[in-house]
Amino acid sequence: MTVNTSDLRLGTNTRQILGIAMPISLALLVPQVNFITNNIFLSGLGEQALACAGITGVYYLIFAVIGNGLNNGLQALIARRAGQNQHKEIGQLFFHGVWVALAIAALGIVISFGVAPVILRATIHNQELAEKSIEFLYIRIWGLPFLYLYVMRNALLVGTNQTRFLVWGTLAEAATNIVLDYSLIYGHFGLPAMGFNGAAVASIVAEAAGLFVIYAVIHWKGLHKQFAFFEEPQLRLSTIRLILYQSSPLIAQFAISIITWEYFYILIEHHGERALAISNTMRNIFGVAGIFSWSFAATTNTMVSNIIGQGREEEVLPLIRRIVKISLGCSAVITLLLNLFPAAFLSFYGQGPEFVSEAIPVVRVVSTALMMMSFSVVWLNSVTGTGNTMVNLIIELVTIIIYSIYVYVVLEYLNLSITWGWASEWVYWICMFTMAFIYMKSGRWKSKGNVSP
Repeated sequence: MTVNTSDLRLGTNTRQILGIAMPISLALLVPQVNFITNNIFLSGLGEQALACAGITGVYYLIFAVIGNGLNNGLQALIARRAGQNQHKEIGQLFFHGVWVALAIAALGIVISFGVAPVILRATIHNQELAEKSIEFLYIRIWGLPFLYLYVMRNALLVGTNQTRFLVWGTLAEAATNIVLDYSLIYGHFGLPAMGFNGAAVASIVAEAAGLFVIYAVIHWKGLHKQFAFFEEPQLRLSTIRLILYQSSPLIAQFAISIITWEYFYILIEHHGERALAISNTMRNIFGVAGIFSWSFAATTNTMVSNIIGQGREEEVLPLIRRIVKISLGCSAVITLLLNLFPAAFLSFYGQGPEFVSEAIPVVRVVSTALMMMSFSVVWLNSVTGTGNTMVNLIIELVTIIIYSIYVYVVLEYLNLSITWGWASEWVYWICMFTMAFIYMKSGRWKSKGNVSP
């Protein structure tokens, strides 16, 4: 069975926006369900396991977002070629992107075995927590090649407006992860009870299952033929350089962002295990409640690049405003629900009334930050769509400096509560939005918007 992709050019109407964004939302929701499932199962092992999941989860997220940076850069390139209806060039970009992803994954594994233990032992006060985290990461990091190849499908399917196919791989990953979490953490269905490390093994197998299914779908739908993935199997240095040129600022941007978040979690750990456990649940809120924002951000990246590829630059800013309104509306509904029923969400973790009572003020702060994120990420990804990824990196660097100063002063110097610490998200998103908005309104991107082949 093949897919008709003869014309890959996009329009800018609301139906087109939702047609791209909604399948992305579903694809993003399933991994977040996996993450919450992990934490719910791990909460049965006690507060320390939930706290440890916060440290290890953010560490792995550093490498996950490096893959996301590569994905976003490649997605913008593919979307630009889609706007120009250059099918063969799309296949070449995807083929080379896979090899770049594998090389970066190998580097990530080496770094994790050589550097991570030194950093974690030096910065985490609770050495038992540090050793548990290191042991977990020694297992978990082997999922990186599967994850990177898996996210490469995002660049292809989103960049060519084939988002309806995203769901198959994510559903396979979710089903595998839930079954193996239950089996390997507690030892059911004849499998060993591995405790905390069981979640690491379950996640690796789930990522491999999702990878297998999504590439089977790509083959079944005939996309490998449509875009001539293997017509010229030899590697071209010029294409690799183009992918790295486009993606490296985004990789650096995302890596710096999450490394700083790891720094934030280390400062939170200095306030005790409960503070760290509460913060881990806040990451769940960001993961699930933010899926619409991130899906509209990915949509913005693709549509802006595609529209520029068609030479319709005058439609870019109206398109961004249209996407912002939809994204903001979705986040407003989620924020309202979180503030009306915060205890209902927190009760899933089974940590008792004191835990819920201390966490509710943090939920209020985080839910407000979600509103700010809903429009900030859309404007930031519009910059990505123009091809000027170095501007993304500059915006991130300036934002991170301000953010890092804030969290150090509030959490370490003034030793204020984690509620004030999480207000750092307000600082982060306000700074990011301001710079991205000013850049896009300035129109300076118009003279640089064409990504070179």
